[in-house]
Amino acid sequence: MKKHLLCTSAIIGCAMAAPATAQEWDLNWGGYMNQHVAYTDLSGNLAGTGAGQTDNDGIGFHSTTEIIFSPSITLDNGITFGINVQMEGENNGGGAIGIDETYMTISGDTLGRIVIGSENSAGYTSMVAAPGVTSMYINSPSISAFIPLSGSTGGPLPGIFRGAMVSAYTEVGRNNDVDRLTYFTPSFNGLTVGVSYARNNGGNALTNHNNNNAAGLTDIFDIGLNYSQTFGSTSVTVGARYGTADSNVGGISDPDTWGIGMQIGFADFTVGGHYAENDNGVAAGVGDQEGWSFGVTYDAPGPWAFEALTFQGESKATGAAGANEEYTAYRIGASRDLGPGVDWDIYAVFAEVDDNGTAGTEIEGTVIGTAINLSF
Repeated sequence: MKKHLLCTSAIIGCAMAAPATAQEWDLNWGGYMNQHVAYTDLSGNLAGTGAGQTDNDGIGFHSTTEIIFSPSITLDNGITFGINVQMEGENNGGGAIGIDETYMTISGDTLGRIVIGSENSAGYTSMVAAPGVTSMYINSPSISAFIPLSGSTGGPLPGIFRGAMVSAYTEVGRNNDVDRLTYFTPSFNGLTVGVSYARNNGGNALTNHNNNNAAGLTDIFDIGLNYSQTFGSTSVTVGARYGTADSNVGGISDPDTWGIGMQIGFADFTVGGHYAENDNGVAAGVGDQEGWSFGVTYDAPGPWAFEALTFQGESKATGAAGANEEYTAYRIGASRDLGPGVDWDIYAVFAEVDDNGTAGTEIEGTVIGTAINLSF
C-alpha cells in the first residue's frame, strides 16, 4: 500500500550531505484509482429543461483517482509527526488538478492523535453505515455520475452534499475539509472519542480561514465516538456523531447534525446500517435532511464477496405537506480479489430522486456496470 522513496547511487550526494540523526523521515506515498464502465437507462422529467434535459442513457465512464503523500517521522520520545496531502487525479472540467485534503498529524501510544489542517471532522470520520464491497457508492453517491441527483449534475435536488439526505457522513451546515483542530483519544478497549473545532466554514484546503465575515458558519464543534470490538467469532462496530455551529447569516438559527450507525459481523456475513439528520436552521425546517441505510455483505470462501444494500433520504421542502425532496437507491454487487491492491467489481444500481415540491421534477435510472479498483 505504501512506497518508500530512497536515495540511489544517482543521488548519492544526499546521503553524504545529510547529518547523522537517530530519526529519519519515512517518505510514504500511495493512492488509488477506480475506473468504471456502465450502461445507464434513465427516465423521468427535469422540469424546465425541455430539449436540454440531461442525456445519460447508454454506455458511460466514471473515474476517481487520488495520490496521497503521507511522510512521517517518529522521534526518540515515541511521538510521531506526519503529513497527509491528497492530490486529485481528475479536474472535473476545471482544467487543473486540485488538492482535496491537507493536514498534519501528531500521535503517540498514550497521547492519542492530533489532526491540524483541512480535514473532515471527528464526527464525520467516526460514523458507521451499511457495509458494501463495490466502489459505485449510493451513500455519498458517486452514482450521480450516471444518474443526475443534485443541481451540480443536472438533477433536481439542490444542497445535498455532506447532508443526511444522501450521506451517513454529514457535516454541520454541510461544510467540507475546512481548517480545523481535532483530537482523538487512544483506544480504550476499542472505544475512541474525537473532538473537533473549526473557526468557520470559509473554504476547502485554503491557507487560512480567519475571515469570519466571509463565512456562513463560525465556531463549528463536533464530537465523534467509535467503538470496535470482537467477541469470539462476532465483531461489533458502532459509530456516533454530533455537531453544531453558530450561524453568521441573518434569519438562520444555529445548525446542527447528528447520526448513529452500527455493523455486526458473524461468520462470513456483515449486517449494518445508520440513521442521521441535518438541521440547517432555516425557518419552518426548510432544507432539514434525514437519511438511513441498511445492508448486508457476504465474504464467500475464495476471492468473491457479495453485497445488497439500500439508502433512503429526505429533505423538507417548501409548499404543501408531503412536498419533500426524496432520494432512494438500491445496490447489489460482487467484488473479486484479483491480487494485492487489485479487485474487480460488478454491480447493478437503481436510484430515484423526486422534488415533490416542483411538479414533474423526477428522475430515475438503472445502472449496470463494472469497475477495476487499484490501490497502492
